Amino acid sequence: MAKGLSAKAGAALSVLGVLVLAGCASPGESGGMGIGEMLMTGGATLAPVQTTPTADVYCPPVTVFEGGSAIQAYAGGRTGDASALRSQIAISNLARECAGQPDGSTLVKVGVEARALLGAGGGAGRYNVPVQVVVKGRSGVIATRSRTGVAAIPAGGTQASVTVVEEGILVPASQANEFEIEVGLGGRQGRRG
Repeated sequence: MAKGLSAKAGAALSVLGVLVLAGCASPGESGGMGIGEMLMTGGATLAPVQTTPTADVYCPPVTVFEGGSAIQAYAGGRTGDASALRSQIAISNLARECAGQPDGSTLVKVGVEARALLGAGGGAGRYNVPVQVVVKGRSGVIATRSRTGVAAIPAGGTQASVTVVEEGILVPASQANEFEIEVGLGGRQGRRG
């Protein structure tokens, strides 16, 4: 009897452990490939934003610059008219990876997942998703990268996702412990310090 109780208790603890681990995800995090796999392969699924795998390499969280979280496209220049809204594209997930280099610099890779949604005035087709990545140090901008992904909404569909991965951003050793990573959709409006 005690042995049967131990097996049940062990199974209950295993289930509890899985539930506790599952509860560790923050809102907005998705399953799928791990962040390292996503960034190394350019996979279509973004994993949760995590710290760098190497504990001694500084890797700040990715933030979205002001006005960069979503873009909307309207038919006929009728901005603000809900019946003319063709599409809305919004950032749905972010990831980053930082790797220390032998000279003390840091190599940064950033992933942005966006979702395109059709509006009342939109239809199936390919929608451009312009992504900008800005890495800033204490003395100003270290790197600015722009890349355009394409979200393909099929006939009968209402939405599609796209993943854009920007890699090879080198942060010099002199700023490797105090840089920022910002991303956004469209062009950056105004530069901040």
